[in-house]
Amino acid sequence: MTKVMLPELGEGIEKATVSYWYFQEGDKVKEKDDLVELTTDKATFNLPSPVTGTLSQIVMQEGDIAHVGELLANIEEG
Repeated sequence: MTKVMLPELGEGIEKATVSYWYFQEGDKVKEKDDLVELTTDKATFNLPSPVTGTLSQIVMQEGDIAHVGELLANIEEG
C-alpha cells in the first residue's frame, strides 16, 4: 500500500485545503494521473498519483485542511 502524503510546499507554506478529488474510493488510478486538487493561500495545484493501483481510502475529504506530511489517501498497488 502506498500512502499519499501532503508534500513540502515551499515558501513557508505548511497547509493546504483539499478542494477536489478526481477519483473516488475503489477507482483505478495510473501513476502521474491528477489525483487531488489542493489550494493554499498563494496557489491551486494538482497532486499526481505516485503509483498505479486502486484508490483504496480517501482520508482527507474535500474542504479538509491538511498539513505538510499528513496522510491524504491510500493506494493499493497492482
